Amino acid sequence: MMICSERGRMMKKIYLIGFMGSGKSAIGRRLSFLLKIPYYDMDQEIVKKMNMSIPEIFARYGEAFFRQQEHEYLKTFRDEWCIISTGGGVAINPSNSKLMRQTGLVLFLDATFADIWKRISRDVNRPIVQSSTREELETLFTTRRRYYKSAAHILIRTEGRSLRQITEYAAFQVNRLKSNDMN
Repeated sequence: MMICSERGRMMKKIYLIGFMGSGKSAIGRRLSFLLKIPYYDMDQEIVKKMNMSIPEIFARYGEAFFRQQEHEYLKTFRDEWCIISTGGGVAINPSNSKLMRQTGLVLFLDATFADIWKRISRDVNRPIVQSSTREELETLFTTRRRYYKSAAHILIRTEGRSLRQITEYAAFQVNRLKSNDMN
């Protein structure tokens, strides 16, 4: 399975981007099963590497350090055909967006803030949620959304759709691009 970028480079990765709680991990796992390719959750990979939870990393080293770990992950992760669900802040860094667009297909899971709030409001494993009000998070969501849109090759609206529908649509897009490259 190969997908080529607009410059003809072979792209092996499928990156899922979006705000925290947009469904990146849930869709990533399902898409991996459907396409029969490995799945990696960037946050979980960093947790494994650091042997600390995300709240512990934030508390001990700060957000800037965590963002640097995300960047290093993108730069050094193995060169294989796989699906990677990224952290919610990854696409804010222009060099991360450029790297993802050059090495893979970037899918933006575009959820509404109301849906996201329902999923994240009580999640103790999200340091930004714990230290922010709903209004602050909605402002952050609005700010980040434009970065996600500019980083993405494909925007997938999730409102009113089941996990299965979203996964099947993402798989359709991947297979459509794969088919186009073979013609």
